[in-house]
Amino acid sequence: MNAPTTSPADTPTPVPTAPGARPLIGHGHRLARDPLPFITSLREHGGVVRIRIGPTPAYVVTDPALTRRVLVTDAADFTKGGRIIDALRVFFGDGLATVADGDTHLRNRRLMQPMFNKAHIAERGDAMIEQVRTLVAAWPGERPRDVYADMNAITLAAFLVALFGADLPGHLAGEFTALMPAIMEGTIRQTILPGWVTRLPLPMNRSHAARVARLRALIDQAIDHHGTAGATAGCPHASATRADEKPGLFATLLAAEDSLGRQQLQDEAITLLTGAIETTGTTLAWTLYELTRNPGIERRLREELESVCGDRPLRYDDLDRLPYSRRVLQEAIRKYGPAWMVTRTAARDVDLGGHRIPRGADVVWSPYLHQHDPDRFPDPDAFDPDRWTPERAPAGRDSFLAFGDGRRKCIGENFAWAELQIILATVLRTWPRFELTSRPPRAQAVVTVKPDTMTMVFLA
Repeated sequence: MNAPTTSPADTPTPVPTAPGARPLIGHGHRLARDPLPFITSLREHGGVVRIRIGPTPAYVVTDPALTRRVLVTDAADFTKGGRIIDALRVFFGDGLATVADGDTHLRNRRLMQPMFNKAHIAERGDAMIEQVRTLVAAWPGERPRDVYADMNAITLAAFLVALFGADLPGHLAGEFTALMPAIMEGTIRQTILPGWVTRLPLPMNRSHAARVARLRALIDQAIDHHGTAGATAGCPHASATRADEKPGLFATLLAAEDSLGRQQLQDEAITLLTGAIETTGTTLAWTLYELTRNPGIERRLREELESVCGDRPLRYDDLDRLPYSRRVLQEAIRKYGPAWMVTRTAARDVDLGGHRIPRGADVVWSPYLHQHDPDRFPDPDAFDPDRWTPERAPAGRDSFLAFGDGRRKCIGENFAWAELQIILATVLRTWPRFELTSRPPRAQAVVTVKPDTMTMVFLA
């Protein structure tokens, strides 16, 4: 009997390799020096492109249809993992964003899902608005401010109110905000340097480990404080104010501490708070920058707010009546990321787009790359909120992957939209004018795509 033949169409073709790799570091110099131009340039080489991160090969998926296979259709073949996830796991632990696929992920997601349904978020909405309004109104006018730092601080403060309640000690929020930039920079450094470098007892590695340990200690204090406050609130001798205050979202997880354990509670809190700062704060900073460059867009936002709120303060139930605000924020997310490189691990030898991906290989996908695809988003570097009108949005919907997709899609998406709209509306309602005082910022790819500098003056 003749051996079966394999047709050319069934034979996987070699994966094209991106040019410019160097000995030992591979494409690490490009990822460190000009990551965003590099990652978007890979589209020119095919739907799947091989790069090297240090000595390790990785397969970058540039075709959004293939990325959907990785995240949704064939998700079982591409499990949570890879260099970025491994580096994030150092300080996330096994939080929902980094825990491996399987029963633990499914159980924890089911436990946390009620925290992020719209009704539960709405219960904390007005408390968040009040916290944001207090902070934004306290800015001294006519004095340049670091907008990126301000947006991170406000998003964290608002999320802490929602997560733990309104009485969390201020030093916890302040220290967390101070720690996060250095931790995130250390994390991205670990993803692009060879593993043996990150394991050496170098000062940068020791400092990173110390910051992660301090972060965990702070989260533990926040959990203990919330648990104590919750017990006090249930005490018959508690004050009326404390007894009537709605519990923070984290009460859902505290009730399940026996199921999760203290270590898992820490991991989930760190995951949630990190996401609240890095993605939301970055998006808001870029949004305000684009408004300084596009006065017509700012005017339309203010007119929409005026038509909905009139002379009264913003209320949580106003958010659904601010569609243009939502489109402006969605365009900021599209243009600036927020994530620019995410990894999975091939669970077996698998064919993807006609290419063989070996078992155990890192598979990389990039929301930033897809959201700058000129075939889906004409003139992708332009800031155009009307891309997201009902008539135009379907053309780019399959390439908008800022919140991921499939069973690992961001659990906090509803919360993120609410927080983004609250903070943007509050800044606009509080300050009639704001102007950029620094040079135009350049995009820096750390974990999110952040501005390298951005100062503004706010004017009454």
